[in-house]
Amino acid sequence: MRRVDVRQTLERAIGLLALILAALGPVIFSTYWISFILTQVFFLGIVAASLIFLSAYGGMVSLAQVSVFGIAGFVLGNVVTHGNSKGLNLGWNPWIGVVLGVAIATSIGLVFGALGSRSSGIYFLMITLTYAVIANLFFGQVATFSGFGGISGIAAPGLIGNVNDHPNRLYYAALACALLVYAAIKYIVQTPFGLTLQGVRDDPVRMSSLGYNVPLHRMIAFGFGGFLASVAGVLFVWWNGHIDPASIDIGATLDVLVICVIGVLYRLEGAWLGAFAFVLIQNYVRTDNLPVIGGTFHTIVGAIFLVIVLISPGGLMGIWDSVVPGRPRSVTGPSAAAARPVDSAHAPIKEANS
Repeated sequence: MRRVDVRQTLERAIGLLALILAALGPVIFSTYWISFILTQVFFLGIVAASLIFLSAYGGMVSLAQVSVFGIAGFVLGNVVTHGNSKGLNLGWNPWIGVVLGVAIATSIGLVFGALGSRSSGIYFLMITLTYAVIANLFFGQVATFSGFGGISGIAAPGLIGNVNDHPNRLYYAALACALLVYAAIKYIVQTPFGLTLQGVRDDPVRMSSLGYNVPLHRMIAFGFGGFLASVAGVLFVWWNGHIDPASIDIGATLDVLVICVIGVLYRLEGAWLGAFAFVLIQNYVRTDNLPVIGGTFHTIVGAIFLVIVLISPGGLMGIWDSVVPGRPRSVTGPSAAAARPVDSAHAPIKEANS
């Protein structure tokens, strides 16, 4: 018991320190770090968190999160631009664009969830990969909404302002969204719905026999994951000012999966840890610095990814779990089955049923 208490205290202290550093980021870090490192870490972490939520608590590894992320961005771009770019160029209020982008992307996430809710394992993975391909081809082929050139000149609302002139505003907006997403997931997984979802993850047949609507729970979970991804999509187009089909291609889809695996697929904190590692590699590890490896950025990140997985199948958080004594409270999902005591393997089912 003491080891668990020490571990929890240490993790909370590290979390508090990270929060303090993030809050003081513009004072501590350079403008480059604020604009191109940390802001990007926050919204990529949100996308990764949406995938980890589905994987760790719903048993669904989704490759559709980037497509939903992109749908929100494309909707926002079509709504707010004023005729100097491709797309509908409706020129509406940016906040209307945010609401429509999040609402439409979340609705499509629910549709995706309904279509894939009766599948599992590799079949679910392939269905969500199909969603990603369809979204990429749709925005690439339909010039009315984008075309291969994408949509440029997407301005943030006045509260955020020009991100080049006022990078701190978007930084704090992304930080606030990341904290809200983390808190929302932590809260939802403790609700009756969240406990039932974990029961569905562990034994869907048993949950169905107890009277729970398994496809409905999976669909709602997928819709919530889509909502989280859509928030990240809004932050991305504010940060980038541009979105095109390449932003949501297979490479981008796999990048988010790599972020989750680098961090860890069964702990929520791994989303932002993996995003931080990925963005650092993306910005500081160049092919000309590593002539022995050669190739593209993805070759380098793939080699680093392979090393991390070989050293620790649980990712960077797995290294932490192996070094620090005690069992992590949030170990969940199939990847962590070995870390759970046998007599508590079906605890979420019991709690949900009660």
